[in-house]
Amino acid sequence: MHVIQPMTEDQAAIRDAVAKTLEPFDDAYWLKTDETGEWPEEFCQAMAKGGWLGIAFPEEYGGAGLGLTEAALMMQTVTRTGAGYSGASAIHLNIFGPKPLEKFGTEEQKRENLPKIISGQEKMCFAVTEPNSGLDTSSLETKAERTNNGYVIHGRKIWTTGAQRADKILIIARTTPKDQCAKPHLGLSLFYTDLNRKKIEANPIPKMGRKAVECNTLFIDGLEVPKEHLIGEEGAGFKYLLQGLNPERVLFAVESVGLGFSALERAARYANERVVFGRPIGQNQGIQHPLARSWAELSAAELLAYKAAALYDSGQECGAEANAAKYLGTEAGFTACETAVLTHGGMGYAREYHVERMMREAMLARIAPVSREMILNFIAERVLGLPKSY
Repeated sequence: MHVIQPMTEDQAAIRDAVAKTLEPFDDAYWLKTDETGEWPEEFCQAMAKGGWLGIAFPEEYGGAGLGLTEAALMMQTVTRTGAGYSGASAIHLNIFGPKPLEKFGTEEQKRENLPKIISGQEKMCFAVTEPNSGLDTSSLETKAERTNNGYVIHGRKIWTTGAQRADKILIIARTTPKDQCAKPHLGLSLFYTDLNRKKIEANPIPKMGRKAVECNTLFIDGLEVPKEHLIGEEGAGFKYLLQGLNPERVLFAVESVGLGFSALERAARYANERVVFGRPIGQNQGIQHPLARSWAELSAAELLAYKAAALYDSGQECGAEANAAKYLGTEAGFTACETAVLTHGGMGYAREYHVERMMREAMLARIAPVSREMILNFIAERVLGLPKSY
């Protein structure tokens, strides 16, 4: 059985240093980004300057050479300070998004691109999901057709984060028709290339929360991609994508847990200060018990997330733990944020107390990047041995 060790001094130092970096970015800063939709550029620059964007990448490319555990500590600290997903999503992709490039790219590709991503000099977006396929990645319709010099890509993508400001795009497209492949997930290829705005139209999607970090629908018409921009082998793109799934599950789990704890702390403070009928409302068990239950749920999800991270860092299988942590963490995070809103009563609906923003942002992680139902399908099939249901 894998035993989770207490936080080391170095890990605690990472948490404290990240918190120090975020001190200038208070509630007023995040409220403004939520209201205006302005990208939190100052925050991103501060995180890049601190070297945090490369926390999980090798030192030879400018990274810190640390693991998923340290990356998770960093991202949980970001959301817990009150930045929520407005902060986390602005840098989330930098943490593990370029992993296919690091693991399967050529040495030239890595040396050319990774230092720029880590320093913040190069901004990337990741284009996977499509309007007609959703979570069924094997049914992607975007095509990359071969040319004498490489490929030309046509198609559509949706929910592509950060495309309004990206210089580069990591994109998966079909290079061999599905009906010509031995298995549905074969024939998909991964490219890291320039985001040519003459060939890619990116339209933001109005959405419930996290206004500052936009998601886009992409219309791709004749994007020319040099053959040198293919990552790894042609047709193996789906396999490369799988490398980043478990780390992403863990990061979403701890980000939601951090957001939930932030909301919970605000609710507890308000419950101590708000006096109704001659007593603080926090003296009532009707207020106490939901808050206490949320603390317990968040703490349990946090423990499972760090177990998954520890397994990943030690090279062990962690699919069940990572998926379960994502499920439990995002559910506990949302419940904590909802409880915080209800604890505030009418003022929970007011923007000035920030918990309504947190609840809107917490909803996102329950849906993306994988639904609750697909996680439960995974556990039912892979852990419990039940027949595939879809």
